[in-house]
Amino acid sequence: MEELTIVIGGEQGEGIESVGEILTKVLSQRGFSLYGFRNFSSRIKGGHSDFNLRISSGKEIYVNAEKVNILVAFDKASIDLYIKQMDKNSIILYDSKSVKSDSLPTAPNGVIMLGAPFQELASELGSPIMKNMVALGMICALNNHSASSFHQVIQEQFLKKGMKISQLNVEAFEKGFAFIKEKNLFSIPLVPPIYSKKMFLSGNEAMVIGALASGCRFMAGYPITPASEILENMIKMMPEFGGVVVQAEDELSSVAMTIGASFAGTRSMTATSGPGISLMQEAIGLSGAVEIPLVIIDTQRGGPSSGLATKMEQSDLTAMLGGTHGEIPRIIISPSTVQEAMYDMSTAFNLAEKYQCPVFIAADLVLSTSKQSAEILDPLRIEMDRGKRVSDEELADRGNTVFERFAFTDDHISLRTIPGQKYGTHHATGIEHGQTGHPTEDYENRKKMMIKRMKKIETVTLGEDIKTEGSGEDLLLIGFGSTYGAIKEACEAFNDEGIKAGLAHLRLLHPFPADQMEDMINKARQVIVVENNFTGQLADVIKQHIPDHSKIQKLSKFDGRPFAPSDIRKFCKELV
Repeated sequence: MEELTIVIGGEQGEGIESVGEILTKVLSQRGFSLYGFRNFSSRIKGGHSDFNLRISSGKEIYVNAEKVNILVAFDKASIDLYIKQMDKNSIILYDSKSVKSDSLPTAPNGVIMLGAPFQELASELGSPIMKNMVALGMICALNNHSASSFHQVIQEQFLKKGMKISQLNVEAFEKGFAFIKEKNLFSIPLVPPIYSKKMFLSGNEAMVIGALASGCRFMAGYPITPASEILENMIKMMPEFGGVVVQAEDELSSVAMTIGASFAGTRSMTATSGPGISLMQEAIGLSGAVEIPLVIIDTQRGGPSSGLATKMEQSDLTAMLGGTHGEIPRIIISPSTVQEAMYDMSTAFNLAEKYQCPVFIAADLVLSTSKQSAEILDPLRIEMDRGKRVSDEELADRGNTVFERFAFTDDHISLRTIPGQKYGTHHATGIEHGQTGHPTEDYENRKKMMIKRMKKIETVTLGEDIKTEGSGEDLLLIGFGSTYGAIKEACEAFNDEGIKAGLAHLRLLHPFPADQMEDMINKARQVIVVENNFTGQLADVIKQHIPDHSKIQKLSKFDGRPFAPSDIRKFCKELV
C-alpha cells in the first residue's frame, strides 16, 4: 500500500499520545509523509480522545483520510465512532478486558474485529498502564515494521522515568508484536518511501520555531486552548535565544506587555484564541493608533463565549477585521499548512515593523494542533526587515530638533525610534495626536492622520496573496486556513472525473486582494466558499469586494468537526 491510516482511541490519560509520538518519530525518520490529527476533550483525564495518523509513501498530505485501515480501541466509543469508516481488509483491535464482545456492533464485510489482551499482557510486566506500548507492538507487526527499529525511540521516550521503566516499555512493545505474529494475521505493509529528511510537527510548534528564527525575543501570553502549546514551547525554547517569556495574569496584560516590549524595540508577540481576542481589542486599537508593531497569533476554536475549546471553527475573522472600536490599519495572514505557518512568522514580524501596525496570524485549531511532515527550516529563507527604524547616527545628523514620530510622508509611514535614542524622544498616546505625538482635536489634522494610518497598508503583499491550483473553469473552491487539505483533495477528485476544478486559498485576508480574486471568480462557472463558521464570514468579505455575487455559494460547517473532502464533494454535486 502507498497509503495507510491508523487510529488509536480511548479515554484521555491512557497514553494514546505516547503511541502516536513514537510511531510518527520512527516513520518520519524513514521519510514517510505524515498527517496526525488529535481529537480530544476539554478535560485533563477521562472523556474520549483519539489520534488519527495518515501515512503516505509518496504525496504530501494535509487532511485526514476518510477510510481507516487499523483501529486500536481501548474503549467502545472508538469503535462506535469509526466502524463506518473502516476500509475493506482492515482490522479493529479492541481491548478484550474493557470492551465486552457482546456489546460490539456488527463488523462490515472484510473487517476483522479481534479482542486484544492489551491490559493482560501489560500486567504480566507489572502494570496495565503499559497497554499502550503493547498496542504499538501490535500495530508495528501488522505493518511488517522491524521491531528493533522502535526500541531506541521507546527507550528515549521513557528514559526520564528511569532505565527500568524504559526497558519494561520495550518489553511491553515486544509482547504486543509477538501476539500478532503468533496469530498469523494478514499484514498491511507500506511501500517504502523515497527518503527525504523532514520534520513532523504541529502548527503551534512550527510557529514557535518560525518566530524564534525571525528574531522574536519577547512573548507574553495567558494559557488558553488551543494556543497554550505556543506559550509552553516558548517557555522551553526562548531562554536559549536570550529572550523573555511572561505568563501574564490575563489576556489584557499579555497584549499590553507585548505592545510595551515592541515599543521598546524588541520583536514581540502574543498568542491566544477567540475569547482572548475579545479581551485584547482595546489594546489592539492602541497598537494601531500609536503605530506600534504587534504580532498576534489567533488559534481559532469553537465559540461564542467559552464555546467548544477543543473543537474546530473559523469564526474570528470578523473580530480580527474589525473588533476594535474605531478604525485602525491591520494585516491578516492565513497559513494553510505547517510549512507556511513556520515561514509566515517571519513575514508577520517584517510586515508589523514595516507598516507599524498589528498583524494577525489567522490560524485555527486543526492547523495549530495537527501535525504534518514539513521540510526542515531553511535559515536562508528568513529575512529581517525592521522598517523605518532610525539609527543613532541618523538622529545625530538631524540634530536637536523636535522629532516628528508621526510625520506625514508620501508612503504614509513615519520614521520610528525607540526609547533612549538621543534626539528621538517623542510623545506616544492613544488620544488623537499630531505629528509630534501631542494630543490635538484639530479637524484637519484628524482627517490627515486617519488617511495616513489607513492608507499605509495599501501596498501590502505576500507575493502569493492567493494560493491557486487547477483551472477552476467549471468549479472554483475558495477557503482559508486548514481547510486547504480537504479542498485540495476534493478538487483532485473532481478533476479525475473530468470536471475542471480549482482552488483559491487566501493567504492574505486583509488588505483583501480584490483584483486577483475578482479575476478568478469571473473565469469560473460556479464558486463555492468553504469555511468553518455559521454565517459564511469569508464569503461575506469577498462579497464586500467583488461586485458580481451571483456565482458565490456558501458551504459552512459549524459542528466542531473539520471538513472532509467528501463534505465538499457532496455539497457541490447536490448544487450542480
